Amino acid sequence: MNMTQLQQLTQDLKGNIGKAIMGKDEQIEKILLALYSGGHILLEDIPGTGKTTMAKALARSLDCQFKRVQFTPDLLPSEVTGINFYNQKEQQFQFKPGAIFTNILLADEINRATPRTQSSLLECMEERQCSVDGVTYQMESPFLVIATQNPVEIQGTFPLPEAQLDRFFMKLSLGYPGAEQEKTMLTAYRAENPLAALEPVCSKEQVLEAQQLVSSVKVGDAVAGYMVALAEKSRSHEKIRLGISPRGVMALMRASQAKAAIEGRDFVLPDDVKAVFADVCAHRIICRGYQMGQADAAAKENLADILAKTPAPVER
Repeated sequence: MNMTQLQQLTQDLKGNIGKAIMGKDEQIEKILLALYSGGHILLEDIPGTGKTTMAKALARSLDCQFKRVQFTPDLLPSEVTGINFYNQKEQQFQFKPGAIFTNILLADEINRATPRTQSSLLECMEERQCSVDGVTYQMESPFLVIATQNPVEIQGTFPLPEAQLDRFFMKLSLGYPGAEQEKTMLTAYRAENPLAALEPVCSKEQVLEAQQLVSSVKVGDAVAGYMVALAEKSRSHEKIRLGISPRGVMALMRASQAKAAIEGRDFVLPDDVKAVFADVCAHRIICRGYQMGQADAAAKENLADILAKTPAPVER
């Protein structure tokens, strides 16, 4: 796969997903950036804005295996990872794989499960493997977790700890559609559900080729230094208590590579870094002195301040 083919694949996926989710081209592109980077996505928004529909539309657009788990307080970790059971006919223990053994996993309302169940995703999200009773099983590639959560209802929920948030490549919000987009949505959904009619436009092999192409995009020393400088500023910023982690810097680099690739370039520009900085890093920091419900706004405001005060490298 080359850059031109990647751009065409991106347009095909955006067009296909856009049949079910209208007026969200920017958010769809960011989700594709995460897909090409091999990263996981956290969709946080109020009910009814299309989080689950977005995840299903992406899954239907890819010719990959898809599973959905509805996270609830009584969900057990073994239902996610798998369990060893005794097969009386075979007279031996056998491993029954859990929901994570798939290509695309939708973890719906992830913050409704207990911390013990949430933590069952930690190993597979970071290391692409799962350990059950001392035996390690490798995950199939590609492997993508799309988790959703509702920030409004807090009764009966368990907020994700920082260690788990840091494993999500991007945290995105769909928001309300515009008036014209909402009118188009009503017309499209009047007779039938467009989601049910979606057909795959991308194979598993194409996803892997896209990920390989993105990883080959060049990152110059000056641009790499710029990313590190942004991370260091977040760690010493007076309004930030917890700055960007090294894992966050790696994610920033990979997202910048993906952004450059879909723009048709085989090298990263500072503008690519700026374009993905907030979406990749806002959920990885903890700010000082914000009121409940203002964490995201405070994080993005402080990251914008860091961008404004950190000089970007220029071509000589």
